[in-house]
Amino acid sequence: MQKIITSESVNIGHPDKTCDFIADCFLDCALEQDKDSQMAVECAIKNNKLFIYGEATTKAVIDYEKIARDALKQIGYNSDQFVIIKELSCQSPDITNAVVKDTLRANDQGMVYGYACRDSKELMPLPIMIAHRLMMVYEGYRKKSKCYFSDAKCQVSIKYEDDQPIEITTILISVSHAKELSHEKISKDIKGKVIDKVLKEYKNLDTKNTQFIINPSGKFTIWGSFGDSGCVGRKIVVDGYGGVARVGGGCFSSKNATKVDRSGAYYARYVAKNIVHYNLADRCEIEVSYGIGLANPLNINIECFGSEKVPMEEIYSFVQKNFDFSPQNIIDELGLLRPIYKNTACFGHFGREEFPWEEIKKVKM
Repeated sequence: MQKIITSESVNIGHPDKTCDFIADCFLDCALEQDKDSQMAVECAIKNNKLFIYGEATTKAVIDYEKIARDALKQIGYNSDQFVIIKELSCQSPDITNAVVKDTLRANDQGMVYGYACRDSKELMPLPIMIAHRLMMVYEGYRKKSKCYFSDAKCQVSIKYEDDQPIEITTILISVSHAKELSHEKISKDIKGKVIDKVLKEYKNLDTKNTQFIINPSGKFTIWGSFGDSGCVGRKIVVDGYGGVARVGGGCFSSKNATKVDRSGAYYARYVAKNIVHYNLADRCEIEVSYGIGLANPLNINIECFGSEKVPMEEIYSFVQKNFDFSPQNIIDELGLLRPIYKNTACFGHFGREEFPWEEIKKVKM
C-alpha cells in the first residue's frame, strides 16, 4: 500500500520560533546560575514589540531585556528598535509546595508522547528530518548572504510503500529575501545552495519526479514579526514528529525540567528510541500521563503498531527493568538541570545526537 506523508519545519526567524528561542535563552541563563530554577517565562512578538511574561522562581540574576535584544540581533533584527514589555512573577507557592518534596514531583498534570521508527538513521520519521535539514542548511546559507533573511519555512512530502519511504514527491520552501532579488534568482540560489545539498544526503530516495516549489507567494520581503505575530509553543508538531506521531498537551520551550510537558516527552522519546534500537519493534509510540505533585506517572502505554518483534509483554518488561519515568529520575538520568535548552528551540527537539535523550542506554535484556 502506498501513502504520502508531509511534514514541515520553520527557521529561527519565524516569529513563533523566535519566541521559543528567546524563552529558552532565559531558561539557560537561569540554569547557569541556579540549577534549581523554576522557569516558565514566555514571549509574544508583533512588529517592534516584544512582550515577556510568565513565572520565575530563581536565585539567578537575569537581564531579560539584554538577553532578548541579543537574541533578536542574532536572528537579524535591529534590536534597538524593539519596545520590550515585561510582566513577571514568582511561581505560585501552591505549585512549589506540591513539587519540591523529599523527591521532585511532577509540576503539572498532562500526557506526553515519545516515538521512534526505522525511517532514518536517527530513528525518526523521514519527512520531518529532511525538513529540519533543509532549514539547517538554509540558516547556514543565509548567514553568508546579505540577500536572505532568517524567516523561512519548508514542507517535505514523501511517498511510502508498505511503510518504507521510497520517493520524495514534493519539496516546498519559502524564504524571506531582499527586495532587489528576482524570483528566478531566488529559485536558482535555493535549489542549488540548499535543496541540492540536502538531497545529496538522501541518495537512496527517488527524486526523478520530485516537484520543487520555491517561494510560491512570489515575494517574501516583509518578514518576521513585521509580517506575522508569534508566541511560545505554537509549533509543537514541528518540535516533535512532524505529524507522524501524536503530541502531548503542552509545548516544550521556556519550561525547566520539573515541567513534565518537556522532560516527560524527552524521556518518552528516549525509551521509544531504545526499544527500536534494540530491535524489539520497528515503530514505537509511548504515552505517559502525570499528575501534579505525584512522584510517579499515572500510566504508561506502549504501541508498536504490529511491528513488534517480541510479545508486547516482553517490551513492557524491558521498559520496567531499564527505565524509570519518575520526574526525579528523568532529571537525574538525563542531566536536565544543565543549560542545554536554547539549542533545542529550532530544528526539532528529537533526532539530534547532541541531546542526552537521544542516547542509547546500556540495558538489561
